[in-house]
Amino acid sequence: MQLDSLPVVLIENVPFAKLRMKEVVNLIIHRHSQGHGGWVVTPNIDILHRLVTDASFHLLVSSESTIFTADGAPIIWLSRLLGTPLPERVAGSDVFVELVAQAASNGKTIFLLGGNPGAAEIAAQKFQQIYPAICLAGCYAPPFGFEKSVDEMEKIRKFLVTTRPDIIFVGLGSPKQEKLIALLRELLPSSWWLGIGVSFSFVAGDVKRAPVWMQRAGLEWFYRVLQEPKRLFKRYFLINIPFAITLFARNLIKRMLLARGKTH
Repeated sequence: MQLDSLPVVLIENVPFAKLRMKEVVNLIIHRHSQGHGGWVVTPNIDILHRLVTDASFHLLVSSESTIFTADGAPIIWLSRLLGTPLPERVAGSDVFVELVAQAASNGKTIFLLGGNPGAAEIAAQKFQQIYPAICLAGCYAPPFGFEKSVDEMEKIRKFLVTTRPDIIFVGLGSPKQEKLIALLRELLPSSWWLGIGVSFSFVAGDVKRAPVWMQRAGLEWFYRVLQEPKRLFKRYFLINIPFAITLFARNLIKRMLLARGKTH
């Protein structure tokens, strides 16, 4: 599929790809095989809030990224409210696992950058047990504050330039992972980059992912808050939930006004 013909749903000026998860993964593999790189951004409500309220972040991501997919269930619900439904939730954590499997089958090399100390290595070991043919270019979890260290940034650049991975998974959380990807993409323009938050830890097992029923009910965020209340309570309860309520209310009113206009 050509990217200029990619069907999208515009939500808060963000063009979400109207694709299912496996279609996104197949697109990445296919485009890379043709010599094209890219950057997949998977906004949930937290990232969408940042895109809407932080103009510099929106400009940085929108000008550099290739595909947006809806990580958060509320974004799927909002697309339905607007009458332009997205086919399914395409979470970064799910894309990560499926893309690793497809990379192993297609001889693509991967690099795991970031994550909690040791999480990337454990995740890589588990993947190697499941997919013996996997081509792991490397793993590196930089120390806290690395982005302010010239030496650390140079170390990351050398790792990537030396190993030249086909797919780079960056697990640093937003907005740090997006800022780092935007900074490093020019080093490997033919590679694919994905910011996947805490996904290394999900695979490694040091952070538990929400049960499937909670994921489907749009409650994965609540499960994460229960695990790290001190760090996540403010983000979700004081910022993201009010933002989501305002978002739905505004778009509901817009939809009602449009419907009323069509009847007159």
